[in-house]
Amino acid sequence: MSPSAGASQEGGRIEKLGDAFDLLAAYADGGFLFERAGVGVAASGPIVADADLRDAARMLTDIDGAIAGGGRTVAAGMIPFLDVGGTTSTLSVASRTVRRTAPGETVRIDAGDAVVARPERPFGRVAGSAPREPFGGRQLHAIPSVEGYAAVVAEVVRRLDGGLRKVVLARTIEVDAGRELDARRLAHRLRAVNPDAFTFAAPTKDGILVGASPELLVSRFGREVRSNPLAGSAARSGDPEEDRAHADELLASAKDAEEHAIVVEAIARVLRPFCRELTWDPAPTLLETPNVWHLSTRFRGLLREPSPAVVELVQALHPTPAVAGEPRDAALGLIAELEPFERGSYAGPVGWVDASGDGEWAIALRCAELRGDRATLYAGAGIVAGSRPDAEVDETERKFRAFLDALRWG
Repeated sequence: MSPSAGASQEGGRIEKLGDAFDLLAAYADGGFLFERAGVGVAASGPIVADADLRDAARMLTDIDGAIAGGGRTVAAGMIPFLDVGGTTSTLSVASRTVRRTAPGETVRIDAGDAVVARPERPFGRVAGSAPREPFGGRQLHAIPSVEGYAAVVAEVVRRLDGGLRKVVLARTIEVDAGRELDARRLAHRLRAVNPDAFTFAAPTKDGILVGASPELLVSRFGREVRSNPLAGSAARSGDPEEDRAHADELLASAKDAEEHAIVVEAIARVLRPFCRELTWDPAPTLLETPNVWHLSTRFRGLLREPSPAVVELVQALHPTPAVAGEPRDAALGLIAELEPFERGSYAGPVGWVDASGDGEWAIALRCAELRGDRATLYAGAGIVAGSRPDAEVDETERKFRAFLDALRWG
């Protein structure tokens, strides 16, 4: 579909696109993708500007001022898991961005000379490909091992007491793919498997983090704020009766209810001071992904004036007990002690913001960092009183199996 002509001037250009435009076609390695059910942002071309989180609004205002019909440019990026204060995180603007925040509102923003000159580069399509063979045992290296992870889970359960209520422990698998991995194809596969997830791809200092997260950390559009924390899970099954039984067991599980309640309490505590009104589901509901059932609670609020930008809400919320634990500092200390690797951007916020402060941020889960022919996969589980090491190992194994299958298309 050809875009219609848009407003332009020396500083840049805006063009209106049709709703049939595929956001993934606007993504290229080194750019950015953040999409759920066809809505989101995608960028290609060289990254042309960086700003500290606190300076993002001013940077975007300056860029928009140089583009006729401005006000839609976005800054996008990821916040490392341990960068709680946002002191080393930066958001970036690519040379060309496509933004769709609602049906009928699809635009391409060409920053042009508003920031820096860049070469023209046509939007690409995702080439079709058949899946490769499953990865063999020699291509996979778990850190820690299954036995090591089970032992660490048991140690955390032993240390839980009235003060320390929950710790989220992660594992990794290093994959030697034996071929160059393709971030766009992997994102395409992840989106096809679960279009209701937040499919994302963003550069890291060592590679590209690609994933499909089911969890909305926070969104802000005007004065409306939303969040959808997840905690507590159960396996899916190909047998409908068994699958329904797993879902019912999850809803009835005291252990999972406790794990979920810890997260809900924390989200409510953080958001309430920002909001004139704040409501959430009175009881957890079920959210289904292709391989896991989750307990879900949806928050919706009306912000006070002056309304904080979405990045301010991100910094206040992250890391939630869904990815760290409760209380936060004690959980982070135990994670640093017991996890034998650095999380990097895994379990950190990923998303975008515009000059008005609007934006949407998920938590970087169900993801892998691609580095040429290598990939590091991440998966975690929330540990509370009543957690069993074998069950937590099984939860992470299910998450790994699903992602390894998707990686065969990457």
